[in-house]
Amino acid sequence: MSRTHTFAGSPLDRASHRRSDADWLQERLQDPSTRVIPLWQLKPLVSEVADRGLAAAWQPPEAVREHLSSGAEVILLGVSEGVAHFAVDVVPAPGPEPDGPLSGRGKFMDLRTAAAQLSAHDSAILAQAKALLGWHAHHRFCSACGSETRAAEAGYMRRCPRETCKAQHFPRTDPVVIMLPVRGDRCLVGRQPTFPQGMYSALAGFMEPGETIEEAVRREVMEEAGVRVSRVWYHSTQPWPFPSSLMIGCFADAETDEIVLGPSELEEARWVPRDLLRAVLDGAKDLGLRVPAPLAIAHQLMRAWVKGE
Repeated sequence: MSRTHTFAGSPLDRASHRRSDADWLQERLQDPSTRVIPLWQLKPLVSEVADRGLAAAWQPPEAVREHLSSGAEVILLGVSEGVAHFAVDVVPAPGPEPDGPLSGRGKFMDLRTAAAQLSAHDSAILAQAKALLGWHAHHRFCSACGSETRAAEAGYMRRCPRETCKAQHFPRTDPVVIMLPVRGDRCLVGRQPTFPQGMYSALAGFMEPGETIEEAVRREVMEEAGVRVSRVWYHSTQPWPFPSSLMIGCFADAETDEIVLGPSELEEARWVPRDLLRAVLDGAKDLGLRVPAPLAIAHQLMRAWVKGE
């Protein structure tokens, strides 16, 4: 676990054996020691903690009882020291920020914004909550027959109720390769038109059916930058709940230098010397290069390469 990135490393036992135990789930949702994290429009409730930044604003079931009783999506996140932890979507439809029992208990904040100030454990748990509730919000209908589905297995399945169908649907995770091609003492980075001025990141792209990780890395680097790579080696992975990806971090040996941008890929790509990247990672400004924040695996790939890890 030496390469555990932001959004990974949850301390909860996911307790998958409890997901089909309706009696146990109901008892836990009546237990005042149970903890529930509310999310509004997929933004978790967080609170400010003196000298610590932000923390997940866990609530007892009674504080969110109206939502637990209204048919809102409820997810079992797991168990820690005998205490069950759930997530609840407090406002399934767009609307004004909820008040009532939650008023004054914290603020709903975009997880990517909050993550820099959250503990590693909180960011991992909230990523799990956001990804699962996001999946429910966008997969309400059966892909086999079109009927509206119902949540089951404590939020880890949606089941079609139609007698002639009864299809089961499970949360999806989309694999994404993210790679830093290297050649000698330089690495290849790119920028998309939506990036802040001067920002460059590692190249990345979704894996396609029938591909290995190595094949996806080679294809994406060629499509995006026109650079041929040979050896590919794995570094680490990162859950990325925006909305539900698994970032597979790799390095790759580049065999060619010339950059030829794909017609619908990057706005720009460039080779960056190791010394320049090291200076930027160490905080140097005005060098014509900005990199992603430390919470992103792209940043960690760059730092690992600079350190020779």
